[in-house]
Amino acid sequence: MPIALFALTIASFGIGTTEFVIMGLLPDVARDLGVSIPSAGLLITGYALGVVVGGPIIAIATAKLPRKTTLVGLAALFVIGNLFCAIAPNYGFLMAARIVTALGHGAFFGIGAVVAADLVPRDQRARALSMMFAGLTLANILGVPAGTALGQAFGWRSTFWVVVAIGLVSVAAILAWVPRARGVMAPVSIVSEFRVFRKKQVWLAMLISVAASASMFSVFTYIAPILQTITGVSPHGVTWILLLFGLGITIGNLVGGRLADWNQMATIIGALTLLTFVLAQFTLSSHSLIGACLTIFVWGLLLFALVPPLQMRVIECASEAPNLASTLNQGAFNLGNATGAWAGGAAITLGMTFDQLPLLGSLLALVGLGVAIFSQGLSRREKEPTPVAAE
Repeated sequence: MPIALFALTIASFGIGTTEFVIMGLLPDVARDLGVSIPSAGLLITGYALGVVVGGPIIAIATAKLPRKTTLVGLAALFVIGNLFCAIAPNYGFLMAARIVTALGHGAFFGIGAVVAADLVPRDQRARALSMMFAGLTLANILGVPAGTALGQAFGWRSTFWVVVAIGLVSVAAILAWVPRARGVMAPVSIVSEFRVFRKKQVWLAMLISVAASASMFSVFTYIAPILQTITGVSPHGVTWILLLFGLGITIGNLVGGRLADWNQMATIIGALTLLTFVLAQFTLSSHSLIGACLTIFVWGLLLFALVPPLQMRVIECASEAPNLASTLNQGAFNLGNATGAWAGGAAITLGMTFDQLPLLGSLLALVGLGVAIFSQGLSRREKEPTPVAAE
């Protein structure tokens, strides 16, 4: 793998850390800024909305710029946003800083994925994407726990100062390692960027991304009460079990990249099939500590085995102008996050118990599987030669 990929990995590690570490720092932030924990929780919602809204806007605005220049600018925006978070004097300022930070999130991963795929031979493209997204998975294993511990020991602002330093390293790495020749896109118009959405396969790939992400967050949002009330794990034990999930998504991301280079749609369909069964049986295995641990590890592995092939699918289906489509697929993942969390909460409100909640996740994964099978069938029909009418 080219060294330029490690520049993207460093940046994705910093972005992943700043996105998720706020969850562990909510009580400290709320106490310091004099707001309630639910109000502090809106900092997470604001960030997600910034990703969904900001990604496409920035992708369109930078459509004619060299990709390397765009990535450097987005990494710099990330540094500035986190700097403002670190010095935020009040809640409103911090919310605005979080949104500024999020604006470049979707565009960075979207355009970065295109650059990563362009750095390697065609038969290694999904593997290259998995290397970039490895920074995001490592953030869940290393960045978030370390950032939370740092913030609790020295104040939540110290975590954002460290993230600023990571961002500066990523800017320097992109400048030094990402080759400009590989990072320059062919001239395209805004019309060309939007024209790719005439393709059904682009929409189908993003719909799979929404369903897969929704299947995760419909259950994962409530994983702590599931483990505590059903499995009988202590709050401290939940942290260690979630490390298994982080290990699973890290391995799954790398394995998914290799499998996708072998057969993209087979990887997507296979992972979704297994994911449907794993989530369904979690209703039973959640009652056992060993069963819950094994399920959570395999669940994470299967879930992130989908990320490289799905991102690669969107890029290939929108090959004429991939920037906007690749960025919107990041928005699709975030839309799935919000949809899944809402669906899980609605199910609980309607009377579904915590140990039944994985059935909802299984159903959402099944929806994604159905879309994937339909997409594969449509792709085969599109490749079939049109029969010539007999004279």
